[in-house]
Amino acid sequence: MPNTPLVAVVTGASRGAGAGIAHALGSHGATVYVTGRSQSPADAPTPGTIQETAAKVTAAGGQGIAVRVDHGDDDQVRALFARIEHEQGRVDILVNNAAIIRDEMMARTKFWDEPINVIDTLDVGLRSSYVATVYAAPLMLPHRHGLVVFTSSSGSVHYAFGPAYGVPKAGVDKMAADMAFDFKEFGIAAVSIWMGSLLTDRVRKIVAANPDKLGHILDTAETPELTGHVIAALYNDPDLMAVTGQTLIGAELAVEYGIKDEDGRQPPSYRDLFDVHPPQQQAHVMR
Repeated sequence: MPNTPLVAVVTGASRGAGAGIAHALGSHGATVYVTGRSQSPADAPTPGTIQETAAKVTAAGGQGIAVRVDHGDDDQVRALFARIEHEQGRVDILVNNAAIIRDEMMARTKFWDEPINVIDTLDVGLRSSYVATVYAAPLMLPHRHGLVVFTSSSGSVHYAFGPAYGVPKAGVDKMAADMAFDFKEFGIAAVSIWMGSLLTDRVRKIVAANPDKLGHILDTAETPELTGHVIAALYNDPDLMAVTGQTLIGAELAVEYGIKDEDGRQPPSYRDLFDVHPPQQQAHVMR
């Protein structure tokens, strides 16, 4: 593996999970391309921009590079990886995290009572992950070592918010499994990682506003940074290819690698909390 800093791409990293993952990868000295649509506070109703995330990556010890990309536009995604090829010549880690999450999708309503556009998760979420990996692949193949991660959740195997949420999660779990088959001979692993309930900035503010009622969330939730540290450990694991194609639970990987979350916490696995298990790909192959 090269001695130069890792080159990582984290899509959808203006805020939330992507921002935390990028920040953590920066603490491992990575050069991180931070993508998303939010360049200024006016670009989205919730705080967070790609520039702010990139600055945190750099402050953590890496190099953050903000690139505005609408992951619903294939040409912009192609241009992103053309730029990375020119500037770095390779990609070591791709984290497919970009997704459109509309507030209406998270409401406790029946799917037919929600606007049709909640299913845009199939475009930016599922399809966008496929497209980014297609364009990243030529920058990974020559180096015979790499990691493609799809951020996912246990909602892929149980009801969570409805089909607009669960279907793309199930889709990326399957995508990781099938892409791993094609990547394997090149030493590139593809995995899907289930994250638990996340302590994003937004969630922290909600909990802080009502600690008596919501404080229990802190007992089981994990920071987005935890997933980033797990990804770094996975990439550096000499047995990485042994798990390629699998859907993994981030909290379990953290235990395996001896990674603690903030304040020394060890968030529990959803397998232990709710008896939910990642899907298993069957061995039969058709080509």
